[in-house]
Amino acid sequence: MNNSIKNLTNNEVHHSIADLARRLHDVPEASEHDDGLLRSVTAAAIENVPGARHAGVLLVDKKRNFETIAPTGPVMTQVDRIQLETGEGPCLQAAWDHQMVLINDIAGDPRWPAFSARVVNDTPVRAGLSFHLFTHKGTIGALNVFADEVDAFSVESEELGLIFATHAALALGAVRQQQDFRSALASRDTIGQAKGMLMERFSIDAIAAFELLRRLSQDTNTPLVDVARQVIDAEKPVKA
Repeated sequence: MNNSIKNLTNNEVHHSIADLARRLHDVPEASEHDDGLLRSVTAAAIENVPGARHAGVLLVDKKRNFETIAPTGPVMTQVDRIQLETGEGPCLQAAWDHQMVLINDIAGDPRWPAFSARVVNDTPVRAGLSFHLFTHKGTIGALNVFADEVDAFSVESEELGLIFATHAALALGAVRQQQDFRSALASRDTIGQAKGMLMERFSIDAIAAFELLRRLSQDTNTPLVDVARQVIDAEKPVKA
C-alpha cells in the first residue's frame, strides 16, 4: 500500500490524537530506558501523518552523543546512524536550529550531500520531515518521519506532524520528570543514611550531621550526595 495516502477520516485522526493525549495524562511508572509511551507517539505518527512510513525520536546532548528512541523499524535506526556517521542531516538541523525541516527529494537535495548519498544508496527512504522537540538539561531532540516516495509530504503532513511532535515532547518531559523525581528520592535517602551514620559515630543530632555533610561538600567542592556516598562507603565493614 502506498503510505503517502492515508485512509483515515479527519474524525478518526482526531480520535487517535485525543486518545494519545489521554495516555499522556496517565503516565505509568517507567524505568530509565522505558520508551513505551514514545513508541505510541511514533506509531501514531506513521498511522496518521500523510506520507509517513518511518518515525523516531533523535536526541543529541552537549557532547554530541546520539540516541535514537522509539524507532518504528530498522530503517529509522539506520537513517539516524547515517546522520551520526556523517554529522549532518535534516533531523540534526531540526534539533540544532529549533525548526521544522522538510526534504521533498533526498536524492536531489544539496543541503546534506554525504547524508543524502548514503541514505539513497543504503535505504528506501526518499523524503523526510523533522520537527524540533525540546531542550532538557542540555539535550536537544527532533521527531522525524520519513517516506519511501519523493514529494510524499503535504501541508497537512506538516500540521499533523507538529501535533505529534508536541505529544512527543510531552512524553519525553513526563518520563524525564519521573526520572528526576526518582533521582531526587534516591539522593535524599543516601544523604539520610549518611546522616544516620554520622549521628551514631559522633553522637550528634540530625542538624549537626547535615551541617557536617554540607561543610565537607563546600570544602571539597563535591556535590552533597557524593559526599554522603563517600561517608557510607567509608563506614561499610571491610570483607575478609
